Amino acid sequence: MRIFIDSANIEEIQEINRMGFLHGVTTNPSLVAKEKRDYHQVIREIAAIVDGPISAEVISLELRDMLQEAEKLADIHPNVVIKIPLTANGLQAISILNQKEIATNATLIFSANQALLAARAGAGYVSPFIGRVDDNGNDGMKLLEDIVSIFDQYMIDTEIIAASIRHPMHVTQAAKIGSHIATIPYKVIMQMIQHPMTDAGIEKFLSDWKQSI
Repeated sequence: MRIFIDSANIEEIQEINRMGFLHGVTTNPSLVAKEKRDYHQVIREIAAIVDGPISAEVISLELRDMLQEAEKLADIHPNVVIKIPLTANGLQAISILNQKEIATNATLIFSANQALLAARAGAGYVSPFIGRVDDNGNDGMKLLEDIVSIFDQYMIDTEIIAASIRHPMHVTQAAKIGSHIATIPYKVIMQMIQHPMTDAGIEKFLSDWKQSI
């Protein structure tokens, strides 16, 4: 399972990228709004840091406007993947962009049916929001498992991105189920790195070393 960071903060992305395991970045309008910066400029800066897919989301709901936004975002860098919300217009946009060889990521996926339709429309990626599914009293991991099972059964090439990750166990569970990618907030990545037994072990090693000299 590949690791993406879900962020529009350049410092966070740079820090995680230096650790050597980062394969891509996902952003959305909410994340960019927190940074209070120009959306296209943020995408350009991310593309200069990370050599991998960078999902940039359209904010329009009408088909023509989606396509115009998508083409402008795709022009920023070859690694840009256009995030399209799963709506009827979104499916049309995915199909049209696929014909133009512009990569897409179907976002705001909350059912296996939505994921299947997006894949068949030509999406390169689908992003089930497992944390938000949990928030609504349902089982996000069951949704992810269903999508993985269906895609495996029919040998669908579309890659699955476990999104809306809330905690490190979401990452472990997504990896066990067979998600191709997990896109993870900076805070959760840092939680994945840390473990109290690692800290205790380091402290013990240092204590023993001081006593030996």
